[in-house]
Amino acid sequence: MIKVQNLNQDFLLPGGGTLRVLHDLNLTLPAAQTIAVVGQSGSGKTTLLSLLAGLEKPTMGTVEVFGTRLDTLDEEGCSQFRAQNIGFVFQNFQLLSHFSALSNVALACRLSGILDPKKRAAEELERVGLGSRMSHFPSRLSGGECQRVAVARALVTRPKLLLCDEPTGSLDPENAEVIISMLLNAKATHKTTVLIVTHDLELAKRCDVKVTLLKGNVIETVNQVAL
Repeated sequence: MIKVQNLNQDFLLPGGGTLRVLHDLNLTLPAAQTIAVVGQSGSGKTTLLSLLAGLEKPTMGTVEVFGTRLDTLDEEGCSQFRAQNIGFVFQNFQLLSHFSALSNVALACRLSGILDPKKRAAEELERVGLGSRMSHFPSRLSGGECQRVAVARALVTRPKLLLCDEPTGSLDPENAEVIISMLLNAKATHKTTVLIVTHDLELAKRCDVKVTLLKGNVIETVNQVAL
């Protein structure tokens, strides 16, 4: 289960002062579900994602993921927790440009302590349809292929939680559907909790739970399985 309580997040402004992005946000989410987080730009969606990944510390409030309080961990503790529990899919892929597709995915295996990381990485790239492109560098891959590598990198460690920040925002409809299917299937295949920040309301309808943010707070949580 994911649980945040009284969550506030401030950012320093260049000219001084602060901007509060999240305001006393409270949210409890079930495990092994697909969850869409929607809302206007600036509503705090990506900030919430960063806090759930332990990439940022909240200004105030608590962040609990699968029984671990991330807000109490130091940087090393958060890094270890991410390596053991969390996969992340970024909108802009964030692949290492000087690494091949295989090496990008294998690196995630090494950081998680998986034995024979290249073998595991190769198997995952085969699953996402890139068996013939493993030796290619990101500059030689299309946008859809780069996103498949990013998904493979996120899934290869069999994470308990998969966090996705606008994973289809820069893709054409055909490639977007491929990526969406991979993400949603992770729940069925590995019992992964999949949380997707998206502006795509059609994608949001396909998730088990839809959370709507507005001005840094939750205004609606809908369990769509029962609909």
